[in-house]
Amino acid sequence: MKESYWKLRERLLAAGWWPQGWIARGACFSLGFAIGLFVLEMLLRLVAPAAADSMEGWVKFLVFDAAVLFCIVAFRLLKRKILWRLRNRLIVTYVFIGVIPAVLLVAMALITLYGFAGQFAIFVVTSDINSQLRRMEAVNAAVGNELVARLERGDNPAAESLAGLRKRDTAWRRRQMCAWYGDKPLVLDDESKIPPFSPPTFLNGEGLQDITRDNQGLHLRVVTLLPAGAKTLTVVSSEPFDKELVGKIAADMGEITIFVSDLPQEGKSGDSGAQTSASANPGKNQHGILINEGGGASVHLRQAFAVGTLPAAIGSMDREVTFPAPLSVLDWKTGERARVGALVQVRTRPSVLYGHLFAALGDFVRGVEYILLGILIFFAIIELVALIIGTRMTRTVTGAVAQLYDATKHVDRGDFSHRIPVKSEDQLAQLSLSFNSMTESIEKLIQEQKEKQRLEGELAIAQEVQAQLFPRQVSELESLEVHGFCRPARTVSGDYYDFLTASSHKLILAVGDISGKGISAALLMATIHSAVRAYSVESLPQMREPVAVGAVSGAGRVMAAWPEGIEVSPGALLGLLNHQLYESTPPEKYATLFLGIYDGRSHRLTYSNGGHLPPILIGADGAVRRLEAGGTVIGLFDDMTYDEGAVEMHPGEIFLAYSDGVTEPENDFGEFGEERLIDIVSANRRLPLVQISQTVTSAVDDWIGDNEQPDDITLVLARAR
Repeated sequence: MKESYWKLRERLLAAGWWPQGWIARGACFSLGFAIGLFVLEMLLRLVAPAAADSMEGWVKFLVFDAAVLFCIVAFRLLKRKILWRLRNRLIVTYVFIGVIPAVLLVAMALITLYGFAGQFAIFVVTSDINSQLRRMEAVNAAVGNELVARLERGDNPAAESLAGLRKRDTAWRRRQMCAWYGDKPLVLDDESKIPPFSPPTFLNGEGLQDITRDNQGLHLRVVTLLPAGAKTLTVVSSEPFDKELVGKIAADMGEITIFVSDLPQEGKSGDSGAQTSASANPGKNQHGILINEGGGASVHLRQAFAVGTLPAAIGSMDREVTFPAPLSVLDWKTGERARVGALVQVRTRPSVLYGHLFAALGDFVRGVEYILLGILIFFAIIELVALIIGTRMTRTVTGAVAQLYDATKHVDRGDFSHRIPVKSEDQLAQLSLSFNSMTESIEKLIQEQKEKQRLEGELAIAQEVQAQLFPRQVSELESLEVHGFCRPARTVSGDYYDFLTASSHKLILAVGDISGKGISAALLMATIHSAVRAYSVESLPQMREPVAVGAVSGAGRVMAAWPEGIEVSPGALLGLLNHQLYESTPPEKYATLFLGIYDGRSHRLTYSNGGHLPPILIGADGAVRRLEAGGTVIGLFDDMTYDEGAVEMHPGEIFLAYSDGVTEPENDFGEFGEERLIDIVSANRRLPLVQISQTVTSAVDDWIGDNEQPDDITLVLARAR
């Protein structure tokens, strides 16, 4: 028996049928076990059918495993037989490169086009719905701001803009708007005396734009939450999601059907034959659509309504496109989002979608069609030519690849001076030229990177030096607390502020803004910083006289006298600074500068403004005073004089100076603006100055959003005690 086995093995080996390798032997073992178990299963069915049923799964598994392993073995045999010759390898390569991808691309294109058509139809519908929600949200915000303003003034919280909107826009005649101040409903106009729906109780301080559902059906609802004093103002706009609304969307789209969900069902089998069939194969039945969710549970979607009609076909290729998509629906009472709350189904045709997609091109689309057809034919010719001459290009391709490989080895060693020799004018030659250009660019890039690192190091040093120029420790007066903040838009800033203690009861406040940005503005800022300190603090001979440079003796000129007998005038300081900058800077360089001298004994602020945004005094009662006395910018014209002003700061009154980087940032709603800045400071005037500054900068950051900060942000605050 043993000798006969080895003889059979030798014969099979000679014929090439003996399994070699663990895959082939594993396939034979799996097939042998499957045959043995199948025979055993047939015998057990005669005596123990239950045990035979348990073995059926193992037989199927072993047969499947044997089939997979035999396929692998067959592929390897075929590969050795067919791909042994290089010509066959190239033919197979070109088939896989050229033919199979083309077939797959065509199939994928057809599937993708159908899916794209359906998705585009759903996109058009959902875009119109989202557009409705955005328009409602914009009106919500406008009405909410109007109500907040009225509530803060103590006026009757009526929405006059809502009544006008309903007269102008017919869409708002079917919409409802309600508002609650805390838990108290507000009467916005004659049409909203009794809220038709309850206020949302599930919000966590955020608004809402969604499709909601309650006992009245589906609605488009927008909820806007606005702070109004100690309470929250809740504004809700609602529009029925019904035939009239969807009909406007379906007018130029096709047929749109809306399905809504009932309560989840537990796989019932005694209801009707139609329902049982729908559970096995989800689809339309007499009640709508039944979707299985697994575990015996199902969601029944009943047809709410259908609007529109399927457009007529304009050709044999203008097939019907039917595509469903779930709609996110929010339960208005609980705030829970249903897994399958609603479903929209669109029936349309490619011609309709084509018209939507290329509506702006008009008759030009026909030309585009011919161009695309020409490109398709051209690509087909190129494909055929590539298959014919592919073998002739092999040597050229492999030679070019070898040169590229050798060049990459040089690059890997850090030798960027190596160049590939180019002797032809084809695309491969261009590739070699591109590689040569790349290595040359890398050499330049390394040098530029080193230069950039050097410049970044210098900028970092400049930033550290400039940070030392801003006051780090401020000696406040007993009757005045101060705070300053500056955040550059770039590495260094062109804005300037400073606090100078002149004596035990006098403090100089300086705020400025240099034209331009970057290093040039920072250098000019350092010049002004040094000049202000030199002219203000040091004992200059020309400032010992009652009238200094730029000052005019007489009425309207207020001088501040140091205890040492030195009289300093803000207007005179601005005149000196103007003359110095005019003489030492280019004509296009200038600066704005505000100088103020606060006397803690008299609570009096003497100031002069050289073209800077007028600082503001905000009283404890919200009254606003602007400090506008002064003149034009400094450094632009010579021999300029600057008027002075003086105001008395009352206890609790806040001095606010800022640069245009605070008020001029823009977004889709316009500039941040001075009024918004005043409102924020007024609302937080009892907080510490540091917190007020943080609140303002946070508001500016929120206003800017993800955009880059356009300008330096500087804020100077002072509060009289």
